[in-house]
Amino acid sequence: MTDTIADHIRHLYGCLGDRAGFDAHLDRAVTIWESDADRLLVGLADLDALRDGRQPATDRTPPTVVPEQLRTDDWGDTGLARYLLRASHPDPDRPDECFRVSDVLRRSGGRWVIVHHHAEATTHQH
Repeated sequence: MTDTIADHIRHLYGCLGDRAGFDAHLDRAVTIWESDADRLLVGLADLDALRDGRQPATDRTPPTVVPEQLRTDDWGDTGLARYLLRASHPDPDRPDECFRVSDVLRRSGGRWVIVHHHAEATTHQH
């Protein structure tokens, strides 16, 4: 699996479209703040409800998602990642979507898992 927090974050977004693969990077009791959620989400069941309630994508090609300006701290069994997440769409007329993200991680069974995820949509082009 992955060794560093940065590897973990990059691998997480490499699993987009694979819900089980993506969720393997998350603690089962993860807490989540998302721009399109009206409350704090607690656990994978709340995350699934948010995902299932979102509008389906109008195009079939998923965006390319890349964490930029990734900064991490590792304090033994606790870690922190901060980054700008850019979602670039295949349609050149559709602007990139950007999110400011902070993830709190802990080591579990010798690997990192995200225990808190905070993503805030930004209207600024970065």
